[in-house]
Amino acid sequence: NPGSTSTKIAIYNGSEAKVELTLRHSTEELSHFASPIDQSEWRKSLILNTLAENNIDIESLSAVIGRGGLLHPIESGVYEVNQTMIDELRSCTPQHASNLGAIIASEIAELCQAKAYIADPIVVDELDEVTKITGIKQIRRRSIFHALNQKAMARRYASDIGRPYEELNLIVAHLGGGISIGAHHYGRVIDCNNALDGEGPIAPERAGTIPAGELIDLCYSGQYTHKQARELIVGGGGWVALAGTNSAIDIVNRANEGDKSAKEALDAMCYGVAKHIGQMAVALNGEVDAIIITGGIAHSKYVTDYISKRCRFIAPIEIYAGENELQALAMNAMRVLQGTTDAKIYE
Repeated sequence: NPGSTSTKIAIYNGSEAKVELTLRHSTEELSHFASPIDQSEWRKSLILNTLAENNIDIESLSAVIGRGGLLHPIESGVYEVNQTMIDELRSCTPQHASNLGAIIASEIAELCQAKAYIADPIVVDELDEVTKITGIKQIRRRSIFHALNQKAMARRYASDIGRPYEELNLIVAHLGGGISIGAHHYGRVIDCNNALDGEGPIAPERAGTIPAGELIDLCYSGQYTHKQARELIVGGGGWVALAGTNSAIDIVNRANEGDKSAKEALDAMCYGVAKHIGQMAVALNGEVDAIIITGGIAHSKYVTDYISKRCRFIAPIEIYAGENELQALAMNAMRVLQGTTDAKIYE
């Protein structure tokens, strides 16, 4: 699971994690590469060396699965990595570290004569057509969200209560550096905010939905280049702009100590999440079996209590804290290996 400043890896034996590690990458190390795609060989070597240091024989692997990248919109599922996918990931723009997941998985799988997969990349598109329409003909809403963790936690909840995911109406809120809130209707995410471009609630590194007219005026004020304006929305927006941090631990501690800017930024995010959960309840016609709160920020009791208080009238609240992406990848690989699902072909 490659991220912008780390590569997370795990070895699973069935449902049990035998090794789970995060390889951190310094700014100095990353500065040697022109783009994330150029880091492929370097990151693969780090992974192979780490596996060797942990006495993992790669020839024992039954499958290798990586995080999906910025492919064209596809339906949910597990996909076998093929050359079409690799070529698209290498050439697409913008480049993102997640594009390396399938490429590195494929190269490691080749070494151990196994198959490589991805599962539920961020471009999974199951949106109802009406949700894509905007008031500007040239602009359509896109489906970009935390599909991997949202789907995995929805299936986990379904398993916990002994019902098929495909028979439930669920709202899943993933709270991380970006925030996505999806309406899961009988196994399909029929509505969700675009978590990459900052649509939705204020997030640690996202501005959230903001008044369009004022944004246009700001962009044409002469104060910002195109790149700088984009950074106001993604990377430099949200908590970063309002309180100077993207850390949930830091902002909660500061809020508890009486820091006004931290408290306002934290509460604005929580309020926005609750409001968007309400929107997704409308997408499900008010028929909601459960609201699932997940992602790293779900570890904060302050955050989950705030959201739960405002939303518990809609449906029961379930907390599955953590990003859970490595576990989600392993669960999807096991579904293929055990024959409960078939790997799809990327075209």
